[in-house]
Amino acid sequence: MSLRKDCRVSSISSTDQYVGMLKDTIVALVRRDGPDLSSRQLGVLLTCYLNDGPQTVRGLAAELNVSKPAITRALDRLGELDLARRKVDPADRRSVIVQRTLKGQSFLRDLRGIMSEAGAVVRKPVADTSSKVAVAG
Repeated sequence: MSLRKDCRVSSISSTDQYVGMLKDTIVALVRRDGPDLSSRQLGVLLTCYLNDGPQTVRGLAAELNVSKPAITRALDRLGELDLARRKVDPADRRSVIVQRTLKGQSFLRDLRGIMSEAGAVVRKPVADTSSKVAVAG
């Protein structure tokens, strides 16, 4: 008798649950129709949308501990997808402010739904499998 691939042992740690939820979320993002973001692009997007106040390229680079050119490349892609847009700061024309967009808000709403579904799968009660032994085929 072999164990099913999707069967989760009830004693897995919460860290393993988070990793499983992250995997399920990323797989769902990859499978859906829509933009495919790198981890850096997703990090920039989430920082812009989940942190209060305006975000600048300089501030994002400092917060994410990456270079300003790396933030610029991520914002180039997010801009192409209309998930974020850049605007010169009228108070300091040397600074660039990152603005949220309706499409970016929609992406975040979809992401929350996907994560909610992934979390529900991880939290599902599982049958006791401790007495079953996997047999190599």
